[in-house]
Amino acid sequence: MSHYQQIIRLQTQGKSIHPITSPIREVVSKSAIQTGLCTVFVRHTSASLIIQENADPDVLKDLANFFAKLVPEDGRSYIHDAEGPDDMPAHIRSALTKTSEQIPISNGRLVLGTWQGVYLWEHRTRAHHREIVVHVSGD
Repeated sequence: MSHYQQIIRLQTQGKSIHPITSPIREVVSKSAIQTGLCTVFVRHTSASLIIQENADPDVLKDLANFFAKLVPEDGRSYIHDAEGPDDMPAHIRSALTKTSEQIPISNGRLVLGTWQGVYLWEHRTRAHHREIVVHVSGD
């Protein structure tokens, strides 16, 4: 079994959902692994990863709106506020989603569904540098 690993660095512009399927596909291609597993991991506690609809951007808007209602940034609901009123809500949103995803690889390609894409979800209000580790293993 072979392993290949690369870090994708991304500058976010604040609260938003960033498509990262293409750079992950590039890492899988560079790995030369034909059959295996791609693990994607975000190295932060206030951002997360999701696999979601890639055809209709309204899906991502609806998700963001739902989470804004589910986890409010009202400045009164949380004890932890060391980095501002959006900090604890960002941690909760990250805990409710995922910090890693695993995607099968077949014939050297990610085995995503037709309408699936991989996204980094920035939960903080201000811009951040984010690192995403992509680890590919297989034959």
